Amino acid sequence: QVQLVESGGGLVQTGDSLRLSCAASGRTLSNYLTGWFRQAPGKEREFVAAIRSGGNIRYGESVKGRFTISRDNAKNTVYLQMNSLRPEDTAVYYCAATTRGTVGIPTLPSVYDSWGQGTQVTVSS
Repeated sequence: QVQLVESGGGLVQTGDSLRLSCAASGRTLSNYLTGWFRQAPGKEREFVAAIRSGGNIRYGESVKGRFTISRDNAKNTVYLQMNSLRPEDTAVYYCAATTRGTVGIPTLPSVYDSWGQGTQVTVSS
């Protein structure tokens, strides 16, 4: 497994931006499929975005065009740039990675075997 630590969450207003960071230790993050999920109260964990070691990227439908995932290999960190935030983006955001071999970019949380502790993002209207 990979040790992951998220940061960057907070309270913002509708239309604002935030950048989340996911720092890894113990392993080189660029070797693994790494993604972001979110979970709002009373809802299932939702796929947000993920990036493969080769650079392929996939986004969830609800964040396409607003969120951008990127990776800084030198810092062993994955980022989630969130623009044009909406109240419905309010959730705990989790970084996740998988050390298992996968085909494509899976969106099911069960595929990912390493998780951070989560960071709260709250968007006020």
